[in-house]
Amino acid sequence: MAERRWARQTGLKAVALLVGLAVALIGLEALSTAWLTIRDGRYTPAKELFANTRNSYIQDLTIGGNCRYVDTMYPHPYLAFVHHHDDPCGVPGANNIGLLGDNFPVARNPERYVILVSGGSVASQLSQLYDPARRSFLEEELNRNYVSPTGKPFQVLNGALGAWKQPQQMIVFSIYGDFVDAVVTLDGYNEQYLMTPGLGVRFEMPAANYLGVNPIIAKDGFGNLAISWFMGRIAGWLSQGVTAHSHAAYLLAVALAGKPPDDNSGFGAKTYATMMGLPKEIASSPSAYLDWQVGQYSKYIRMMDFSARESGIKSMFFLQPVPAVDKTLTEEESRNTPDRSYGPRYVEIVRRLLALRERNVEIHSMLDVFKDETGTIYVDDIHPKRENMDSRGYSLIAARMAQEMASAWGWRSKSQR
Repeated sequence: MAERRWARQTGLKAVALLVGLAVALIGLEALSTAWLTIRDGRYTPAKELFANTRNSYIQDLTIGGNCRYVDTMYPHPYLAFVHHHDDPCGVPGANNIGLLGDNFPVARNPERYVILVSGGSVASQLSQLYDPARRSFLEEELNRNYVSPTGKPFQVLNGALGAWKQPQQMIVFSIYGDFVDAVVTLDGYNEQYLMTPGLGVRFEMPAANYLGVNPIIAKDGFGNLAISWFMGRIAGWLSQGVTAHSHAAYLLAVALAGKPPDDNSGFGAKTYATMMGLPKEIASSPSAYLDWQVGQYSKYIRMMDFSARESGIKSMFFLQPVPAVDKTLTEEESRNTPDRSYGPRYVEIVRRLLALRERNVEIHSMLDVFKDETGTIYVDDIHPKRENMDSRGYSLIAARMAQEMASAWGWRSKSQR
């Protein structure tokens, strides 16, 4: 009898504990949902919140798994960072130099008119391959509407990568440009960030991905790297399965995946900060800082242009459109691009760089490419919306770039044949 009573009491305690735990979890979920609804001003499903923590470029490379974006990266001795295709977190589409698209050859292909496109993630999405049966947005636009100077089909090679900025475009062209007939860049957004007043760093400082693949430089090296990797894995697991529908799990994942504050006290960190710093008289003055950074940006464009001319290669430079300028944003775009304060600065950067035309540099502004669009173009702070090869934004960018190249370089349109 005593044993039955003990068993019954134990069972009741276990049930009470489970009920209490369930009530606590339900309460936590309710509070999390309420807080996020108040924060955002509207209810957003947890799965959508998980997706919005990563921009569209990163989502493409990490979807369906718990790998962090940095887990897909590999250090490059000259380009700072590229992708890899090794297990467990490699990118299947990474080519022989770690970019997304066709392998880079070592000699010119007489059967193709080859154009190298470089820049950041927008340039990469414009020129990379998504469907085995299709080519990139820009390549399809060129072959559909224009005849190349050699009469051979156009081939667009993706020489761009997410978070790249000058001088990475200049470096990739310098190393791998021997086999191309033309080089074009599409950039500006990543570069303008390095011109934010008060940032005070050299224009050449690579994105944080460089620290992610070089743990000796980042803080105290491998200890923090291991912790970051572990926390990132947990955050990745939370974004999959049942927990992907939980607002409480979303808040926990954000907390775990959050980067600890930089203290610049670790091995290598002080040296890196010194290397990437600027003299106080430049860094402390917003006008001097902007002058210096735009001057560096202009320098790398001119270096690419000079190198291309010396090698008999066509070159053209496009300054990309941004949500903060010349686009009437939809409600969805406004939510996805809350910070548009950089707009006036970006317009000034573009104005100054267009002065390179006086040196016969083929540089063009794309700021107005979406001016007449009333629908949603941007899916996040910079990337046009895209479903596989269906994208109004990328199609418009490709059409404008192809038109500018054809006009400047005398290409015939196929309608004139």
